[in-house]
Amino acid sequence: MARRGKKKGRPLSGWLVLDKPAGMGSTEAVSKVKWLYKAQKAGHAGTLDPLASGMLPIALGEATKTVPYVMEGAKVYRFTIAWGEERTTDDLEGPVVRSSDRRPSEEEIRALLPRYTGIIMQTPPQFSAVKVDGERAYDLAREGETVEIAAREVEIGRLELVAVPEPGRAVLEVECGKGTYVRSLARDMGRDLGCYGHVADLRRTEVYPFEARHLVTMQALEEAAQNAASEEERFAALDAFLMDIAAALEGLPEVALSDEAASRLRLGNPVIVRGRDAPVEAPEAWASARGRLVAIGAVEAGMFKPKRVFGV
Repeated sequence: MARRGKKKGRPLSGWLVLDKPAGMGSTEAVSKVKWLYKAQKAGHAGTLDPLASGMLPIALGEATKTVPYVMEGAKVYRFTIAWGEERTTDDLEGPVVRSSDRRPSEEEIRALLPRYTGIIMQTPPQFSAVKVDGERAYDLAREGETVEIAAREVEIGRLELVAVPEPGRAVLEVECGKGTYVRSLARDMGRDLGCYGHVADLRRTEVYPFEARHLVTMQALEEAAQNAASEEERFAALDAFLMDIAAALEGLPEVALSDEAASRLRLGNPVIVRGRDAPVEAPEAWASARGRLVAIGAVEAGMFKPKRVFGV
C-alpha cells in the first residue's frame, strides 16, 4: 500500500497582516510569504487588485480554517477617483471608453454620498472574479466579450469625502461589507455626476478584526530573513510578526475549558460549558484551553458542540 507523502515545509500556524505593495497580485503575495516562512499551507482573506495596496490578511497553517470569519468582516478603503474618464477595468489599467470635460464640485460630490450609503444594488466590474456561466468575468473580458453581470446587494456602512486635491480628483474613504467593489463605486458615481470616473489609487486600510497597527510590510519580512545569522534566527524573526489564530475570532464569545474537556473536544465530543460568564446559547463561539484555540462550534443548552477542531 502506498504511503502518504510527508508534507513539505514548517507546520506553523498564525495570521500575517501583510501590507501588500501596489503592483503585486494577491496570489503572488501569498506565495512569497509561504516561501519566506517555508510554511506547509497558506491562504488569504479577501483578494486585492494588483494595482491596489494595503491590508491582505494571510493565514498560515491551521489559521486557514478561520479565513471565512475574516472574509465576513467589514473592510475600509481609501481611494482616489479620477473624473472625466470611464475605463473598461474601472481603474487605470484599462483603455478609456467614455470621457467628459465636466468636473463635479465638492458640494455635488457630498450631496451624492447618501445615495451610496446603506444597502445598495451594485453591478461588479467586467474585469472581476465574479463567475458568469462557470467562467470568471475577467477571463471573458480579456477575450473581448461583454458579459451581463447581475447587480447584487452590498452594504456600505460609511462613505466620506476626505479631500479634493484638484478639480479632476476626489479622495474618499469607504467602510463596506463583503462583495463590495470600490471600482464600481467610482464608475457609478461618475455616471451619476455626469462626468464619468475611475479609480486612480486604492488602498485597503482595515479588514475587521485587524487594524492598521497590525500591518507588516514585505520589506520588513525580507530584511528580517536577510539579517538573520542562521535559519533558526531567521524563522524566529519572521515568526515574531505572526498573530495568534484566535485573533480572527474577536467577534465571537470565548469558552474557556479545562485540559480534560479540551481533549474530549479535540476528539469531536461535545462538552459541558462551565463558569459564571459562560454562554448558555451561542450560534458560534470558540473554545480555548490555557489561552490556546481548541475548536470553533456552537453552544446549545449549555453544551459546546465542535464544528472545527484545531490541532495547535
